[in-house]
Amino acid sequence: MPEAGSPFIRDVPAARAHQAWRDAREAAGCPARLPALLVPVGEAAGLVTAGPVWAVRSSPAFDAAGMDGIAVRSADTIGASETTPAYLAADGYDVVDTGDPMPDGRDAVVVREHVHYQGEVAEIRAAVPPYQHVRSIGEDVSAGELLLPEGHRLRAADVAAAAAAGVTDLLVRRRPVVTILPTGDEVRPIGAETGPGEIVDTNSLMLATQAREAGGEAHCLPIEPDDPERIAAAVQAAVTGCDLLIIVAGSSAGRDDYTARVVAETGTLAVHGVAVRPGHPVVLGAVGGTPVLGAPGYPVSAALTFDIFAEPLLAELMGAPPRRRPRAAARLARKLASPLGLDDWVRVRLGLVGGGLVATPLPRGAGVLTSLVRADGLLVVPAGLEGHHAGEQVEVELLRGVDEIAGTIVAIGSHDLVLDLASSALRAEDPMVTLASSNVGSLGGLVALRDGLCHLAGSHLLDPATGEYTLSYLDRIFGPGADVSVVRLVHRDQGLMVAPGNPLGLGGIGDLTARPGVRYVNRQRGAGTRVLFDFELGRLGIAPGDIDGYAREEPTHLAVAAAVAAGRADAGLGILAAARAFGLDFLPVTQEPYDLVVATGAMDSPLLAPLWSLLRSDRFQAAVTELGGYSTKEMGRRVR
Repeated sequence: MPEAGSPFIRDVPAARAHQAWRDAREAAGCPARLPALLVPVGEAAGLVTAGPVWAVRSSPAFDAAGMDGIAVRSADTIGASETTPAYLAADGYDVVDTGDPMPDGRDAVVVREHVHYQGEVAEIRAAVPPYQHVRSIGEDVSAGELLLPEGHRLRAADVAAAAAAGVTDLLVRRRPVVTILPTGDEVRPIGAETGPGEIVDTNSLMLATQAREAGGEAHCLPIEPDDPERIAAAVQAAVTGCDLLIIVAGSSAGRDDYTARVVAETGTLAVHGVAVRPGHPVVLGAVGGTPVLGAPGYPVSAALTFDIFAEPLLAELMGAPPRRRPRAAARLARKLASPLGLDDWVRVRLGLVGGGLVATPLPRGAGVLTSLVRADGLLVVPAGLEGHHAGEQVEVELLRGVDEIAGTIVAIGSHDLVLDLASSALRAEDPMVTLASSNVGSLGGLVALRDGLCHLAGSHLLDPATGEYTLSYLDRIFGPGADVSVVRLVHRDQGLMVAPGNPLGLGGIGDLTARPGVRYVNRQRGAGTRVLFDFELGRLGIAPGDIDGYAREEPTHLAVAAAVAAGRADAGLGILAAARAFGLDFLPVTQEPYDLVVATGAMDSPLLAPLWSLLRSDRFQAAVTELGGYSTKEMGRRVR
């Protein structure tokens, strides 16, 4: 139990949290298993057997023909060959179809294609052994044989086999009922209008779907405001009709976070704070003989909390083994830092590069719902590690099939909206083809390509000495005579993105210091846009230290545009398409080429062929032009 006045017990390791919750459930009288019930075999798929399933009858229940042909006595065919056929009169065989009972006195079947007729006499040109093409009684299962054990989740084949063995009803555990209680003054139902500071209740939808995918029945309650008395009343009413109550949000230690307090006052609080990231402020307890889980309000945290705690509990209640996803070894595409003391669950994109899997970490924020959508795998960095280096071998849990992952084009480097558009277009053309791009900046992409961690790198690196883009960097990074190819994707407009109407009256980069108080938002080191900005500052004789916000970094053009649109910054360098996406004004600075750098040996690979075909498509080029700020005149041209 937590100490009075303490917002958290401490960061309990996940294994200990599981045990503490199990002990609390047992002490509170929570059922260890769900009740059993008989259901018709046709309605049992997806449920878990509550006892052994025995065959009522044999399958097949008689000796049956296994092929179309004639049923014979095998002894009548002894010595038959191409040169000395056996001849059977009409009373020496019976015509049968697959599945027919074998006629009395017949113990073998000659398939139709091997029978030659002379009138009604059957000519057999090869001897057949006893029981050739005969399904013996009980070949599939014999009456009284164990068909399925207790604790088996029933699949399509299982219910079919049970029906074939004469079973009409199956004793199964009923589906666990999961009730979801969303809380928060700022939370609004899906479809409702939202104002500043308000959010849509996507967590209830997500958690209910997770519960159904885990074999449960899910119900979502109305949203409760941040009122401890109302939440307590809703909890006490809900636990009487469910097997697991999930309270969404309010699990942390803020002034309006009441979940832990409510669970402690109405039942037993076992754990408040688990050493996992994301999902740290989880609440585990029991109220009225029902397990209660307090999930954090951030979507990624809520989803992970369900995976770690709710799903194993539901499997336990049904008496089924917990789900175990397949695992595989992969190389990490970029450096990954993790906090000591917490199991760090990181979602990754996966691709097959150079014969081995490569894992690219997705954005880590607990509120980044799209990381759940795009993830191909899960990487857990144990609490005792501070992370992994790029290229290091790690173990990942697969969320997609290996065949799907094998069709993934891994792109690492500079961010551009055209790559996002290409990803959607490729998938629409062939669902087995995926373009997964990771935004680490142009320089980081070239290094990743050199190290064999991607198929292609997006780059628009400006060489200030020559004014050339990308090409002059290849020898520096890959070595003289680098065996790489460069394909032109687009020319694109780069400029300052500013608030609608340009309220500060900025005219260009020079005004960032000429006007007092102008706040800038930059791109990360190694990004081509950062290199371009530094070049323009040098050309104008402006020191980076004179720019308010030079050290404030964002990883993509869209993130820069979002910062300006939100009022966190007054200006940022980016592409016109990003400015349009956020309704910003745009002050042109230059037009630059954006290229795809590819290992020469991969240019003609089947994996990349759909991409090259897409770049030649008039329809795709028209879609790119519609984004604004792009020229597709050289799209797909090999420039090296």
